[in-house]
Amino acid sequence: MNNLEQYVRDIENFPKEGILFKDIAPLLQNPLAVQQCLDALLQLLDGQHIDKVVGIESRGFFFGTLLAQKLNAGFVPVRKPGKLPFETISETYSLEYGEDTLEIHNDGIIKGERVLIHDDVLATGGTAQAVCKLVERLGGEIVQCNFIMQLNFLNGKEKLEGQAIKSVLEY
Repeated sequence: MNNLEQYVRDIENFPKEGILFKDIAPLLQNPLAVQQCLDALLQLLDGQHIDKVVGIESRGFFFGTLLAQKLNAGFVPVRKPGKLPFETISETYSLEYGEDTLEIHNDGIIKGERVLIHDDVLATGGTAQAVCKLVERLGGEIVQCNFIMQLNFLNGKEKLEGQAIKSVLEY
């Protein structure tokens, strides 16, 4: 799977000065790379049963829906405030400068369901930590948090202590 790295391009100073953004657009443009990535993400689960896949806005939707389909599981989107049309619960979390909030439909997870949380990248861990809290508040059992890539130098795993964390690529 190391060849998937060739489909991740670096964008300097995006979204702000000093940030090196890992862009998966080239991966998404190549059907073979998408299939290889999907297969690798499925292998990370090691055959575990999943009831719901929770995809984090917005790049977590790309493979989150594909994973749900392959796992015969439901897909639940987590979005920024005001983007979901039904009743929601929300979680506010800290960013480097300020705060942000995420929402999930209050009927997205049924108590006791086995949940896979998916996003494209694990960076500082704040977003994934907020999503874990949302899933737990709804009574879901988090089986694993998986990512296409993990930026180890940002120590995001620390905010997800106690969770199974897996990724296809690591930087």
